[in-house]
Amino acid sequence: MYLHIGQSVLVPFESVLGVFDLDNSSWSHRTRSFLEKAEKEGRVVNAASDLPRSFVLCREGERSTVYLSQLSTATLKGRLEGNGLE
Repeated sequence: MYLHIGQSVLVPFESVLGVFDLDNSSWSHRTRSFLEKAEKEGRVVNAASDLPRSFVLCREGERSTVYLSQLSTATLKGRLEGNGLE
């Protein structure tokens, strides 16, 4: 199954490591540093047409990718618990 995170971007359920609220988690300097490093390494995919509200961390082989999404964490959680394609 796949999780639709916005802008026609789908990620496999089994690759999702976590879904994080961008406003709450970016208060931490560690999260900000992680996101900045991922951006510099080209591991960030912007799947938001507007301001991102959350990010989805996925593991793809030996590499992790950060997907920015305009969807709320509640919406993404519901999609993970449901069929994913709503």
